[in-house]
Amino acid sequence: MKKSTIAFLLILTLFSSHLSKKLTILAEEDDSIIVKTSFEDGDTSMFTPRGEGDTSVFVVTTDGGKTGDSYLAVTEREKNWNGAQYDLGKKCTPGGQYLVSAWLKTPWYCNICLSMPYTDGSGEAHYNNLKCVVSQGDWVEIKEYKFSMPSGCTDVFLYFENTSGNNDFYIDDFELKKAPEGKIQENISSLKDVYKKYFKVGTATTVAEISPKTTQKLILKHFNSLTPGNELKPESILDRAGTLAAAEETGDYTNPLVKIGAASPILDFCAENDIPVRGHTLVWHSQTPTWFFKEKFDADGDWVDKETMLKRMENYIKNVFDAVKKAYPTINFYAWDVVNEAWLDNGVPRTGGSHEQNANYSPWVKIFGDNSFIKYAFQFARKYGIEGCKYYYNDYNEYMPQKTQAMIDMVKELNEGETLIDGIGLQSHLDVSFPGLSAYEKAVKLFSETGVDLQITELDVTTNDHSEAGFEKQAQYYSDIMDIIMKYSKSFSAVVFWGTTDDQSWRASRYPLLFNEDYTAKPCFYSIVDNVE
Repeated sequence: MKKSTIAFLLILTLFSSHLSKKLTILAEEDDSIIVKTSFEDGDTSMFTPRGEGDTSVFVVTTDGGKTGDSYLAVTEREKNWNGAQYDLGKKCTPGGQYLVSAWLKTPWYCNICLSMPYTDGSGEAHYNNLKCVVSQGDWVEIKEYKFSMPSGCTDVFLYFENTSGNNDFYIDDFELKKAPEGKIQENISSLKDVYKKYFKVGTATTVAEISPKTTQKLILKHFNSLTPGNELKPESILDRAGTLAAAEETGDYTNPLVKIGAASPILDFCAENDIPVRGHTLVWHSQTPTWFFKEKFDADGDWVDKETMLKRMENYIKNVFDAVKKAYPTINFYAWDVVNEAWLDNGVPRTGGSHEQNANYSPWVKIFGDNSFIKYAFQFARKYGIEGCKYYYNDYNEYMPQKTQAMIDMVKELNEGETLIDGIGLQSHLDVSFPGLSAYEKAVKLFSETGVDLQITELDVTTNDHSEAGFEKQAQYYSDIMDIIMKYSKSFSAVVFWGTTDDQSWRASRYPLLFNEDYTAKPCFYSIVDNVE
């Protein structure tokens, strides 16, 4: 090769390298890239402060980033929520899956969080935490975190904040790209079809989980029941701002208002596809705001008395059912968990108190002194509920002998002379090593003898062994559990799995569900669809 040609190529290479360094949004051969920057060109325009009251100033600093010389410094923050946000609405669409990556740093030990705030179709704001990392003065990475935009939402952003204080934090190598599109296996058996002679087969989902089109296809193929995983829980639907405004206007502090916008993407999907819904949950010690139990709806106020709390409970339950009946008159709400997790494993009520004191304490017991509130909850559910809906008591560790007996005694007592409790929800959060099959079957047998309906409501099976042998062991355990359920199938009207794919599970690190992250079926799926007569 001639020297002049070599020199020309060298100049061209250096010129190209200079160009790629200067451009923030790169012209990649990979068209999945939406934005990618290491801030070498000084451009900060893709980020804005969070809004009014956010004092953040963005400065490109050139004293050495994670890669290259430059990085983005988020400075002059007055509040820990002040930070840098990227507008997803301009580049991303609902139903798509995306991957976000960034290197993050703080001057000293701090927690940096990535969240996705958005406004739902009813105008309600949501703040979904996606991923948090801890920096101790070093660069830490969020690598290809997968997320989806909910349908019907506006004002959707990716947002970085230092939740540990108002000191500066730094961002480098920010990248947003489309995730590879997943596909479901169309040629495998459908769970709902395999068990259609026996009971419904359902799954739980959250708004984030159901957003991808592929997840929706998986649900439509395999499930004929859907449970909103969080969106109908008290903390998601109790409207404190509306409640306070109404109370201050009327002087009535017994009527907590609700709004169900958080559940709209899930319920809209069910309405459009004629999928029956399992409501979860009305009365629970957890995920219920403390202000609901306090004087003048003030979390720092005194506890209300029993009479006031009964009025609040009645109005709350009435308002929930009125809201869903009005907004979704065509949905078949076939089941609803009225009371959730009121008994401890030793068969006694929880200790009274707030969950700020202890996650296991019950505000309901604090006010009522015992579990007598359960009867009232079912009475109000039956009074204001949905035609055709059945009402359940739902609990975990239901196979622990003392809890099993406490639940059975409760059902017998409350159903004496009238039917208040239609059924028992057996959550069935299991592990391959616990409980033993004989203990689980003994509990199922005892529950079946009560004569009320049974539903498996939150089934998953964790495993710490992620080898091929470990997943085969998980498959065998799943098969054995389903064999027990089938043995007593006349007592069951539904079996509901607590999630769709392993990566979306609340116990994701232990791979508890039937489908992999890429939507392919695991050995445990095949173990429960083969040889079902």
